[in-house]
Amino acid sequence: MELDRIDRNILVRLQKNNRIPNVELAELVGLSAPACLKRIKRLRDNNVIIGDVSLVNPELTGKKLTFLVSVEMERDRGDIYQNFRQSMKAAPEVTQCYQISGNYDFMLIIIVKDIQAYEHFVERVLHTDLNIRKFHTSISLRTIKFSTEIQITE
Repeated sequence: MELDRIDRNILVRLQKNNRIPNVELAELVGLSAPACLKRIKRLRDNNVIIGDVSLVNPELTGKKLTFLVSVEMERDRGDIYQNFRQSMKAAPEVTQCYQISGNYDFMLIIIVKDIQAYEHFVERVLHTDLNIRKFHTSISLRTIKFSTEIQITE
């Protein structure tokens, strides 16, 4: 799908605030309200916009620790990778999972309330997967930048 200047402008504004009233958004991007709504629907239908969410402060929900976990699999096989991906999708502690290149096969972002919750995750999920060769854990000391915005360029 080709994105024109108006589509890009809509996406930039919706990434900052997806609760902006359509009439206000339409005015900001130079469209009528119905035309703006039609554009947004087309962006959703074409999976340019893939979801609308509320970002929650993990600390205010009691989830104070963020771990970055690099995982190396035992073998480079599709079925092993597929099983691991499914396991990560099912684990509520895993907020992000990336299949990566380099020395490791996957990078996980895990958010939990305390070290005991992380240890429980390791025992329940990582140590039970016999296809994991090794994993390396780093703990985040502080968040310097967190954004879900994708830069929209021409």
